[in-house]
Amino acid sequence: MHERRYRASQTEARKKDAREKIQLGGLVVKAGLRSADRAVILGALIDAAARLSDATERARLAAIGKAIFDNDSEETDAADRTGDDDVGSRSGAPGD
Repeated sequence: MHERRYRASQTEARKKDAREKIQLGGLVVKAGLRSADRAVILGALIDAAARLSDATERARLAAIGKAIFDNDSEETDAADRTGDDDVGSRSGAPGD
Protein backbone atom coordinates (compact mmCIF):
# COMPACT_ATOMS: atom_id res chain seq x y z
CA MET A 1 0.00 0.00 0.00
CA HIS A 2 2.73 2.47 0.97
CA GLU A 3 4.86 1.43 -2.00
CA ARG A 4 1.97 2.08 -4.39
CA ARG A 5 1.47 5.56 -2.92
CA TYR A 6 5.21 6.22 -3.14
CA ARG A 7 5.32 5.17 -6.81
CA ALA A 8 2.26 7.30 -7.58
CA SER A 9 3.87 10.35 -5.97
CA GLN A 10 7.11 9.72 -7.89
CA THR A 11 5.17 9.45 -11.15
CA GLU A 12 3.33 12.68 -10.38
CA ALA A 13 6.63 14.43 -9.57
CA ARG A 14 8.13 13.26 -12.89
CA LYS A 15 5.06 14.49 -14.79
CA LYS A 16 5.24 17.88 -13.07
CA ASP A 17 8.97 18.15 -13.86
CA ALA A 18 8.41 17.21 -17.52
CA ARG A 19 5.56 19.73 -17.85
CA GLU A 20 7.75 22.48 -16.39
CA LYS A 21 10.61 21.68 -18.78
CA ILE A 22 8.26 21.72 -21.76
CA GLN A 23 6.92 25.12 -20.69
CA LEU A 24 10.44 26.49 -20.27
CA GLY A 25 11.38 25.17 -23.71
CA GLY A 26 8.33 26.95 -25.07
CA LEU A 27 9.69 30.21 -23.71
CA VAL A 28 12.92 29.69 -25.65
CA VAL A 29 10.87 29.16 -28.82
CA LYS A 30 8.64 32.18 -28.04
CA ALA A 31 11.78 34.32 -27.68
CA GLY A 32 12.79 33.36 -31.22
CA LEU A 33 15.76 31.31 -30.05
CA ARG A 34 14.72 27.90 -31.38
CA SER A 35 17.73 27.67 -33.68
CA ALA A 36 20.21 29.53 -31.46
CA ASP A 37 23.24 27.69 -30.17
CA ARG A 38 22.56 26.20 -26.73
CA ALA A 39 25.66 27.89 -25.31
CA VAL A 40 24.30 31.27 -26.46
CA ILE A 41 20.92 30.58 -24.86
CA LEU A 42 22.53 29.50 -21.61
CA GLY A 43 24.83 32.51 -21.61
CA ALA A 44 21.91 34.86 -22.19
CA LEU A 45 19.93 33.27 -19.36
CA ILE A 46 22.87 33.44 -16.95
CA ASP A 47 23.41 37.09 -17.87
CA ALA A 48 19.70 37.83 -17.36
CA ALA A 49 19.69 36.00 -14.02
CA ALA A 50 22.59 38.15 -12.82
CA ARG A 51 20.72 41.30 -13.86
CA LEU A 52 17.58 40.35 -11.93
CA SER A 53 19.00 41.62 -8.65
CA ASP A 54 18.50 45.15 -10.03
CA ALA A 55 14.82 46.03 -9.49
CA THR A 56 14.78 48.41 -12.47
CA GLU A 57 16.21 45.78 -14.79
CA ARG A 58 13.81 43.14 -13.42
CA ALA A 59 10.88 45.48 -14.12
CA ARG A 60 12.18 46.23 -17.63
CA LEU A 61 12.52 42.54 -18.50
CA ALA A 62 9.13 41.74 -16.97
CA ALA A 63 7.52 44.49 -19.08
CA ILE A 64 9.05 43.04 -22.26
CA GLY A 65 7.79 39.55 -21.42
CA LYS A 66 4.35 40.78 -20.38
CA ALA A 67 3.98 42.70 -23.64
CA ILE A 68 4.74 39.55 -25.63
CA PHE A 69 2.27 37.46 -23.61
CA ASP A 70 -0.38 40.19 -23.90
CA ASN A 71 0.17 40.42 -27.65
CA ASP A 72 -0.20 36.64 -27.96
CA SER A 73 -3.45 36.78 -25.99
CA GLU A 74 -4.82 39.52 -28.24
CA GLU A 75 -3.84 37.59 -31.40
CA THR A 76 -5.39 34.40 -30.03
CA ASP A 77 -8.59 36.27 -29.16
CA ALA A 78 -8.71 37.85 -32.64
CA ALA A 79 -8.13 34.47 -34.30
CA ASP A 80 -10.91 32.96 -32.19
CA ARG A 81 -13.31 35.73 -33.27
CA THR A 82 -12.49 35.30 -36.98
CA GLY A 83 -12.33 31.53 -36.84
CA ASP A 84 -8.71 31.64 -37.98
CA ASP A 85 -6.90 28.93 -36.05
CA ASP A 86 -3.53 29.47 -37.75
CA VAL A 87 -1.93 32.72 -36.62
CA GLY A 88 1.18 32.15 -38.70
CA SER A 89 4.75 31.29 -37.89
CA ARG A 90 5.62 34.19 -35.62
CA SER A 91 8.19 33.61 -32.95
CA GLY A 92 6.78 36.16 -30.55
CA ALA A 93 10.12 37.87 -30.21
CA PRO A 94 10.23 41.65 -30.25
CA GLY A 95 10.80 42.98 -33.73
CA ASP A 96 9.35 39.94 -35.49
